[in-house]
Amino acid sequence: MEFSALQPTIQWLHTPQSTHDCPPGLEYLSQINQLLVCQRFDLWKDLSHFEHNKIYEVMNNQRQRIYFAEEKCNCFLRHLCGSSRPFTMTIYDTIGRDVITIHKALSCGCWNNCFLQKLKIEAPPGETIGYVYQCFHPFWPKFKIKNEKKEDVMEIRGPCVISSCLKDLNFNLLSIDEERVIGNISSSDKFGIQFPFDLDVKIKALMLGASFLIQSLLADAFPP
Repeated sequence: MEFSALQPTIQWLHTPQSTHDCPPGLEYLSQINQLLVCQRFDLWKDLSHFEHNKIYEVMNNQRQRIYFAEEKCNCFLRHLCGSSRPFTMTIYDTIGRDVITIHKALSCGCWNNCFLQKLKIEAPPGETIGYVYQCFHPFWPKFKIKNEKKEDVMEIRGPCVISSCLKDLNFNLLSIDEERVIGNISSSDKFGIQFPFDLDVKIKALMLGASFLIQSLLADAFPP
């Protein structure tokens, strides 16, 4: 990715000091409890080498840029398969390092009490930190957040009614016993992600990955 072409429109967040127990590049996430994810249509249109890729900015609540995210997907599959498409998303930090890679396989479209869509998330690239699984539920959208051993650690549950007439949609992050609301992913003109300051940075990264999956599903359900 050529960062010389990505002239900043807002301030980058200062690079924090690395720690031995944190995957490189995720140090940013240890300092915050909120993220904003916004698609950059101007870059997508204006830069010829990004013609078939979707570009996103990931910011903190002060609108300081933390990451750029680039979705790489075959243009034909994007139009043919919609949210079921396979893709690889690379997330870059302020100095252009690949810090997170998200892999999504082509969805099989099975609805019989099984997992529907799945993300594998690596940080740094090549080292799996966990998965996000979409689960079948008759009443509301439901996702499982799993660690690198595919053990359930948290759950995301969406609203019972999803309608294009609703301006804001909230997906709650629940404890594994479903008793506590720990954070949420909200959808309006931007995606907002909220979580506790002290939440493990790997789970914060998995929530960021989940927001991209939810975003693709909603975009397919409510095309412009």
